[in-house]
Amino acid sequence: FNPAHEGHLHLADMARRQLGLDEIWWLVSPQNPLKPSDGMAPLRARLDGARHLVASRHHIRVMAPEVEFGTTLTHRTLLRLRQRCPRHRFCWLMGADNLVGFASWQRHDVIARTMPIAVIDRPGYSYAALSKGRLLLDHACRRDGLPPRHCADPEQRQPGASSLGADTMRRQQLCGDKAERMARTKAPKI
Repeated sequence: FNPAHEGHLHLADMARRQLGLDEIWWLVSPQNPLKPSDGMAPLRARLDGARHLVASRHHIRVMAPEVEFGTTLTHRTLLRLRQRCPRHRFCWLMGADNLVGFASWQRHDVIARTMPIAVIDRPGYSYAALSKGRLLLDHACRRDGLPPRHCADPEQRQPGASSLGADTMRRQQLCGDKAERMARTKAPKI
């Protein structure tokens, strides 16, 4: 969100409709550890800009929990959110461009086990994201002792097996079935 723009808004609205989400939380990071700080607007300016952009969309909340949590690492942020909000059912939304580099994120395996991931297509990234997602899925399956085809097929997946890859990109299965979708009434104080 440097800065938040209409593309973010479009993808949030699309994800909400397609996944049946109650809310979308935009987590504005003080500093993405994989991006240079040069050219990064101050956090306050990015928060204000994002809040202004979503002012008419009450289903989108803009926040910067990493400031309070004292981290800029996604895996730590997601674990803290789950601890802080145990009754919430979260789904991590990421653009296909981020899936391409997901293996370089610190503890991407923890992120994938912490909550379901929905990968939102972005023009120019579909093929690369599918290829990288498939490699991550195959790696997770080998780690869990499953043949890769079992991980890609939700009917064959064993309990506890990782599920990051091609099946997370199929629209009808993003973030699981309706029982796995987010069910919350309001965001807690973070």
